[in-house]
Formats: sequence, structure tokens, C-alpha cells
Amino acid sequence: MALVDDLADMRAAYGSPVRPHGARVADLWDCAAVVVAVRARFTNTSATDVRMGGAQANTPVVRELAAQLSGYAGTVLMVTNPVDLMTRLFAETSGCLRVFGIGSSLDTARYRLTLARLLGVPMDAVAGHVIGEHGDAAVVCASSTTVNRQSVPVPLQQVRDELAARPRRINAGIGRTRCGPAGAVLSTLRLALGAEDGVTELSAPYGDGCLGIPLRFTRGRPLPCVPALDETEARQLEAARIKLRDAYQAVRGIPIRQLPAGRNS
Repeated sequence: MALVDDLADMRAAYGSPVRPHGARVADLWDCAAVVVAVRARFTNTSATDVRMGGAQANTPVVRELAAQLSGYAGTVLMVTNPVDLMTRLFAETSGCLRVFGIGSSLDTARYRLTLARLLGVPMDAVAGHVIGEHGDAAVVCASSTTVNRQSVPVPLQQVRDELAARPRRINAGIGRTRCGPAGAVLSTLRLALGAEDGVTELSAPYGDGCLGIPLRFTRGRPLPCVPALDETEARQLEAARIKLRDAYQAVRGIPIRQLPAGRNS
């Protein structure tokens, strides 16, 4: 109930009509969307591939939740890391048709913010994508990036350095990233539920797995719109696909761990 109390405090301060309350998984069936941000208790000691560090611990919890929501007809947004693996795991276990992971949308927002700062332009002037894995195998689509609709040279090493350093800096300062993922969830919900049309980068089926690609939503319906890639970017995307495929084979063998009764959702 701690999260409910915290949200209620925000509601009171903001004057929102939304009334947060604790619920069981069975109560979620009538919801238009479910956001999955469960996280098992574990200590991540990984120095590289940090987001992959949660695969062993989070897989049983996500699989059990997916089993309880088998056949759910609404939209599922996966936040739990490693988000590309957990998106695929939830989709295959539950049979749900609308399961998306938010990792690459956050990476893209950070990319546009970083490039705008480096080039001294407004963020709204920058159009570009980060796709592939939400992790070390992320692909910066520099060849199709534009500023004010014009192609620009992208300082790739500076961009990659900042994309790697930014989450570490946030985690070191406040313990965990919160506001960025929350913003990605809210913007994605508006698209997925048909409140507005637009493009965002989400983990979704691609080839033989799930990885981050741009999706164009029209009245809530997604259509992949992967940009043209140069030779280097295409190789990087294929490497991300293979990495995630192999990692997913490893998590498939992890046994289910039961969710505690009455867990807040």
C-alpha cells in the first residue's frame, strides 16, 4: 500500500480526480492498459550490460504475472528490465497481442536531448531514433537523423558516451531512474490508447524476437516504420537481434516463482 499512499499524496496536491487503490491481478482484466514495472529483490553487480543483470531475478516474476493475465485483451506496457526480453516473455507466456516495451522510447528521448545540447538547437528541431536493444547494443540511427529537416553530422562518440553515462548518473544520484520511464509510459499510453497519433520507439516483434523499433500509431493501431539504415547501423541491429535471441533462450529455462498473494499492481 506504500505506493498507493504516495500516489494519493500527489493526487491531493495536484487536485486530480484519479483515485489510486490497491488491487489484485484479477482486478486488472477490465483495464484498458496494464503497466508492468515489477522488480524482484536482487543486487545487480554487473559492471557492463547492467540492464541484463535483472534477467535471472525478474524472469520468474514476469512469467507468473503473464500467466495470470493469459488472454488479456488490453495493452500491456513493459518497464521491467531487461525490457526487450521481458516484453517477449510476457507476450509469449500470456498470449496477449498488444505487448510493448518502453526502453527505446526513453533512449530516443535521451538521444534527441543530447544531440540538441551538443548542436545548440531546440530539442523539437531534432528528429532521430535509437533502436535495437535497450542496453549496450542500442543502435543510434545517425544516418537518418535530421535537424530542422536537414541531415547533420552526428558526433556519435559523444552521443554514445552520454547515453551510457546518463542512467548511471541518475542511478548514482537518486537510486533509480523514475521520471524518464514514467514520461515514456505516459506518452506511449496516449498513442496506444488512441488519444493521439504519432511515432514512438518500442520493443515489439521484429524478425524472430522483440527489439526496439519505431511504431507509427494511428487511432491506437501500430505500424512498424523502421528508418533506412546505413551498412554499419544494419550490422549493429543484426548484432542486437542475435544478442537478444541468445539471451532469451537462457531465460526460457528459469523456473516460475510465485507472486505473493495480494501484491499491489
